Amino acid sequence: MPLHFLVAPGGRLSGRVRVPGDKSVSHRAIMLGAIADGTTDISGFLEGADSLATLAAFRAMGVRIDGPEQGRVRVSGVGLHGLRAPVGALDMGNSGTSMRLLSGLLSGQSFAVTLTGDASLSRRPMRRVTEPLARMGALIDSSEQGSAPLHIRPADGLLGIDYAMPVASAQVKSSLLLAGLYARGETCVSEPAPTRDHTERMLTALGYVVRRAGNRVCLTGGRRLTAAPIAVPADISSSAFFLVGASIAPGSDLTLEQVGLNPTRVGVINILRAMGANLVIRNAREVGAEPVADIHVRAAALRGIEIPVDQVPLAIDEFPALFIAAACAEGETLLTGAAELRVKESDRIAVMAEGLSTLGVRAEALSDGIRIYGRGREAGTVFGGGQVQSYDDHRIAMSFAMAALRSAAPIEVRDCANVNTSFPGFATLAAGAGLVISEQAA
Repeated sequence: MPLHFLVAPGGRLSGRVRVPGDKSVSHRAIMLGAIADGTTDISGFLEGADSLATLAAFRAMGVRIDGPEQGRVRVSGVGLHGLRAPVGALDMGNSGTSMRLLSGLLSGQSFAVTLTGDASLSRRPMRRVTEPLARMGALIDSSEQGSAPLHIRPADGLLGIDYAMPVASAQVKSSLLLAGLYARGETCVSEPAPTRDHTERMLTALGYVVRRAGNRVCLTGGRRLTAAPIAVPADISSSAFFLVGASIAPGSDLTLEQVGLNPTRVGVINILRAMGANLVIRNAREVGAEPVADIHVRAAALRGIEIPVDQVPLAIDEFPALFIAAACAEGETLLTGAAELRVKESDRIAVMAEGLSTLGVRAEALSDGIRIYGRGREAGTVFGGGQVQSYDDHRIAMSFAMAALRSAAPIEVRDCANVNTSFPGFATLAAGAGLVISEQAA
């Protein structure tokens, strides 16, 4: 059912908030727990549509999974070769992570399987994964456009590959490493820039030997994974909306609890600090294989910057929220080197530029980025209010909801049902922190 956000202007964010569990870690916990030997107990699991699609896929392949119940899941692993053929196609919904990572993991199975997705996922590029998998011997058929549905047939043994990724992508890296678990010999992946390393960390935590040197990661196929407890931290991508909201709304004083601070994911913090945000990291510790901390954020006068290219892979999912911060900053913010944003759940460059313009902020879409002319000191309010389209993109929807903190009139964000893919309960949590938001069925 279509769902819209209606957000009243003004307000501030305060108190203590814990956002849902990290989506990337939740996906991998199910996948690796399913093919490990023994029982994996997961806490903090994200009960959003994307990670639930991964969970449902492994249930369909014969894995007993109890839960989720208040973020707790128990996975009874079947070992590296214990998966069974599903009765029908595996529906990944809107989850690109599920489809790309499972493409690698399922390439080494002894049965055929089809991966499908919704209309949005079926438009997203899959050749970046299927082509290097084919070099390993995987048999994967896709549409003429190189997109889903993906039909994976049993291969006569995969071979390890030494692959240099042309574009930094954690999903491609992870897909190849998961295929490498089933391959003869060594699989190595080199990346042009650091990307999230949750797969490598979790493999290591489950006893699999992973060798890392600089931008290169390698593993040898055929070894065992041993079940171990996995604690999923709060998602830094979901935290980004609150980091931005508290930074732009005068009087805000907010603490985000137990946020995952994986060093390959902290671009949003680095960029906000470069813009002048008042962020303090407290109670830093290690939980399982991942670093976590509490983040205390207060409102600050932001300034426009040229976003360093080396921060782009570290903040690729957080840019819609960062564009709202840029609109509230003094001066121009320039992003380049982020063409990946054009092939997310929506064309996030075009969609954000359109929405910012609708709300009265000048923004120029570039082929690989955007230029935003901030209005930090031009007025107490930055946005003019009005109706913006999210194009069924969860991160677009939540970003424009936070814009109302500095708007002169209400903002209606259209087509927000997909927020549940990554952040179930967003409106309720945001309202508790001070955003005047309501959900309306169309």
